Amino acid sequence: MSTAEKIEQLRRIKAHLRQGGGEKRIQRQHESGKMTARERIDNLFDQHTFQEMYLFAKHRSTNFGLADSEFPGDGVVTGVGTVQGRQVCVASQDFTVSGGAVGEMHADKIVRMADLAMKSGSPLVLINDSGGARIQEGIDALGGYGRIFYGHVLLSGVVPQIAIIAGPCAGGAAYSPALMDFIIMVKGTGKLFITGPQVIKQVTGEQVTEEDLGGAYAQQAQSGVVHLIAENDQHALELCKQLLSYLPQNNLEDPPIMATASCLLHPNRH
Repeated sequence: MSTAEKIEQLRRIKAHLRQGGGEKRIQRQHESGKMTARERIDNLFDQHTFQEMYLFAKHRSTNFGLADSEFPGDGVVTGVGTVQGRQVCVASQDFTVSGGAVGEMHADKIVRMADLAMKSGSPLVLINDSGGARIQEGIDALGGYGRIFYGHVLLSGVVPQIAIIAGPCAGGAAYSPALMDFIIMVKGTGKLFITGPQVIKQVTGEQVTEEDLGGAYAQQAQSGVVHLIAENDQHALELCKQLLSYLPQNNLEDPPIMATASCLLHPNRH
C-alpha cells in the first residue's frame, strides 16, 4: 500500500469514528432537542482551534458480547482548544455511542484531560450526557469513575472546573459534576440523580418523575447543586463561555480585567 493510500485509509477511519453512533442515533439526538458531542464542542471553542486527542481509544473488555462491539472514541470526545483566545481542556460525552456509558477507556480519556489541565494550568469543561457506568465492564468501569473523582479533587482550587449537564446523569455520572466548581444544567433534557425513578419505586414504593427527582429546578431550588439553568444546549455553552471570561486560567493568575463603561467615560478613575 502506497503512502497516499495509507493516508486516505486513515482519513476514512477518522471520518467513521467521528460519526459516533451513526446517522440514526444522531438524528434521534437532534429529535430529543440535544446537540451531539461534537456539535457542542464546535459551539464552545473558537473556530478551527479544537485539537482532538485519543480518537482511536478502544475498550478491552470481552465480557457480555463486548468483544464484537465497537464504541467509536469509547463514547467521549476529548481534546484542547481556545475559548475567547484562552486554552481550555474538554471532555464531551457522546450519547449516540452506548448512551455515553463510562467504561475503562472512556474514563481514562477524561482523566488524561484532567491531567493535561493540571500540567498546562487550563480550565476543564466536562459536558455530561451519560447513562452512567458501562455495566458490562463491571469493576473496571467503577474504578474508572474513582479515577475521575480523584482527578476533580486534585484540580480543585487549581484550575476552574465547569460541568454542563446536557442529558441524563445518574449514579457516578452525578457524583462527577458535584465535585466541580460550577454546574450548568439544560432545562428539560438535563437530569441529575444518584439513581432513577424506577429504582426509587422498587426500593421505597414512592413514585416520582425524573423531573421532580433530578430536573433543573429540583437540583437548583432544593438541593442547591446546580448553579445555572440553561434553556437549551446553545444557551448552556454561552453561559459556560461567560463564566470562563470571569475566571483566571488557574490559581497562579489574576482574573481577567476589562474596561467598564465607567472607566471609558472617566479614564483617570481606578
